[in-house]
Amino acid sequence: MPSTTPYSIPRRVPLTLTGIALVLAGSLVPAGRAEAAETLLSQGRPVAASSRHSSSYGPAMAVDGDLVSTRWASRSGSRPQWIRVDLGAVVPISRVRLFWEAAYGRAYRIQVSDDASAWTTVYSTSAGDGGLDDLTGLSGSGRYVRVYGTARGTSYGYSLYEFQVFGGAPDPTPTPTATASPTASPTASPTLPPGGGGFVAAAAGDIAAPCSAASASCAHPKTAAQVEAMNPAFVMTMGDNQYNEGRLSDYQKYYDQSWGRFKSKTRPVPGNHETYDPAGASAGYKSYFGSLATPQGKTYYSYDQGDWHFVALDSNNFNQAAQLDWLRADLAANTGKCVAAYWHHPLFSSGSHGNDPVSRPVWKILYDARADLVLNGHDHHYEWFAPQNPDAQADPNGMVEIIGGMGGASPYPVENVQPNSRKRLTGVYGVLKMNFAPGAFSWQLIGTDGAVKDTGPTYACH
Repeated sequence: MPSTTPYSIPRRVPLTLTGIALVLAGSLVPAGRAEAAETLLSQGRPVAASSRHSSSYGPAMAVDGDLVSTRWASRSGSRPQWIRVDLGAVVPISRVRLFWEAAYGRAYRIQVSDDASAWTTVYSTSAGDGGLDDLTGLSGSGRYVRVYGTARGTSYGYSLYEFQVFGGAPDPTPTPTATASPTASPTASPTLPPGGGGFVAAAAGDIAAPCSAASASCAHPKTAAQVEAMNPAFVMTMGDNQYNEGRLSDYQKYYDQSWGRFKSKTRPVPGNHETYDPAGASAGYKSYFGSLATPQGKTYYSYDQGDWHFVALDSNNFNQAAQLDWLRADLAANTGKCVAAYWHHPLFSSGSHGNDPVSRPVWKILYDARADLVLNGHDHHYEWFAPQNPDAQADPNGMVEIIGGMGGASPYPVENVQPNSRKRLTGVYGVLKMNFAPGAFSWQLIGTDGAVKDTGPTYACH
């Protein structure tokens, strides 16, 4: 039996099919029983993990209610490893059940966090022996709960048939009824590639400097190679796609030779450099992208993919009422899908350009519509902000903003760190790998060397 901390007293149940049925029956307590105050919070929620053994053992398999045929497995032979579930809101946590496969954790911690950054340990052991760990009497609260393994019980990794989290508050969203049926369908994890309603999109701004792959210092062919490697459902560009004036001849000479290979599935927006074209504002941009630049007759438009509604905006014209009126109408017509918006000029930035108030009216409209995510360029660095409102106040009902202006133009320094900024990188080129799932999103920054430079938290949609 594991050694316990003062937080809990674990109970162990043999992991047989009979035991599974009894445990699941105990999870669904009829009204009037003492345990009825405990609600299963984790099933079907967004989940992430430090690694996976293969695509067949993704973290979503640990919260799908199937204790027989699906499981999460980490990479073998390395530590520490973790799996994290997003409950969607800060709630009290009273119990955790871990259904270990043969590859179990000898030493691990149960930790809670409000922001997936600062963690508090509510249980730990160094004498785990597999089977079922039923950890009761936990005292803590958080939006995120994770199992953090520090020592393996076998030569393999860590593997869980199911990771159940219970609390005394109602589940923030309805969860499926637990079942031992081997036909239960797993919920797609935001970190999984397309499938089960989830998909990957690539995003970057500030892309094609006037250089080519013949120059070792030319970055946009290298970022294009990373887009190709991730094979996204579509590509979002956040403006300043072509330097320095966005002429059609430059698009053809530079952008087309790298990012042009994804042109047919690119969903672009213009930046300020597109407006410098001597042939007319955004003339080269419109000529190069054709109907992709104006699919609805304007340089702003919207489209749907899976459970997501995407809004592509032209921040060069945020002072025009027509675009703002269109945005309000578009969001009002949205039928309950998660909302992501992208444009060039960020309202919040710690970089050289800094905060751009031109975007404040758009932020207010999106915030009132309970949008979830904003993507921007303009400043040539990487940065992400925790959910906030248009007045830069931390707000769980606010939007996550990510700046991804590292598509190929020369990097800018970080100069004045803004409130709610959580991570900043400069001097690095890369592409945002956006992972969209039903009801949630997460992301990674992929560098030109193919390495993951940063991984964002998993956020549930509003």
